[in-house]
Amino acid sequence: MLSRAPALVFCLSLAALCSTLPAAALELPLPPDGSDIVGQVQVIKARYEDTFSDIGDANDLGYLEMVAANPGVDPWLPGEGTDIILPTRFILPPGPREGIVINLAEYRMYYFPEGEPVVHTYPLGIGREGWDSPITSTRITVKTPNPAWYPPQSIRDEHAAEGDPLPRVVPPGPDNPLGPYKMTLALPGYLIHGSNKKFGIGTRVSHGCFRMLNHNLLELAAMVPVGTKVRIINEPYKFGVSEGRVYLEAHTPLEAEEKGLSLMDKHAAVINGLLSRGEGLANVRLDWEMIRDIIAAEDGLPVQIAEPDTAVASQMESIF
Repeated sequence: MLSRAPALVFCLSLAALCSTLPAAALELPLPPDGSDIVGQVQVIKARYEDTFSDIGDANDLGYLEMVAANPGVDPWLPGEGTDIILPTRFILPPGPREGIVINLAEYRMYYFPEGEPVVHTYPLGIGREGWDSPITSTRITVKTPNPAWYPPQSIRDEHAAEGDPLPRVVPPGPDNPLGPYKMTLALPGYLIHGSNKKFGIGTRVSHGCFRMLNHNLLELAAMVPVGTKVRIINEPYKFGVSEGRVYLEAHTPLEAEEKGLSLMDKHAAVINGLLSRGEGLANVRLDWEMIRDIIAAEDGLPVQIAEPDTAVASQMESIF
C-alpha cells in the first residue's frame, strides 16, 4: 500500500526551503509527453496579519482551494508562524492542451499559449447556485479595457429586492464590478472579467461569469488573442500520470450540497473516471485504501494512487 503522509511531508519539506518569498505568477513548464502533472506544493509561514484571502491574492490561489489544502487552520487568523500549504501542484485538465480550459469544480483556469511549452493557471470566481456557469466550448470574441457595466434587468431586480438598487450603467472605475478589463465570450451574457472586490475569487460568487484577480486578468489579456478557444468543464476528480505512476486529485463536487452526494456516489464517480482511462491502467496496481482517503479529504492535492506493476492485468479485470 502507498503511504500518503511520508510522500507529502517530503514534498512539503523541500518546498519549505524555497518558499520564504511570495510565489511568482503561476507560469509552469509543460511536462513531457505522456505526463500530466505540473508545479510543486509549497509551504510558507503565516504572518500575524495574514488571511487566506491575502495569501491567495499574493500566490495566484483561490479561497476555497486554500481552505481545502489547510484543514483545521483558521482562514481569517492562521496565526503567526503557522505553516500554510500552497496547493501549487496540479494535474492538468483532461482533453486538448490548447487555448483556455476552465475547470469549474476546481475554480481554476488553465491557458496553453500556442507554440509555447508552458501553461498559465489562475484562480476563478464562478457562478453561484442558481446562476451556474455553463459547461460548453466557446471562444473569446472581444477584449475591452476599462469596461462600463450594464447590469441586466434580472440582476437589477435582484439588487432592488435586497434594497440595493443599481443604476442602468456603472462607469469604469473603482466601483465597477467588472474591474479594469473584460473579455467577452461567444455566449450571450458571459464574460471573463476582473473585480472590484478580491474576496470571492476561488468561490461560487458570480451570476455565471468568471471573475479573476485583476493582476491575473491583465496578464492574461495581454497574452490571449481574440478568437482563442475556451473549453469549460466540470471535473472534480482529475487523474494524471507521471513517470509511470498514476495520481488522483480530488475536489468537492459542485453538486455535493445541492444533490446530497454520498461517499458512495463519489466513489462511483472516481471508478467511472478510472474506467474511462481504459488501457492507461492496464499495468498498474491501484491502492484502493489511498483512493478512499483522497476522496474523503478532497484537498485538491495530487496524490499517487498506483505505480507500475506488469502483473496486475488480471487484478484489474476482476475489479472491473
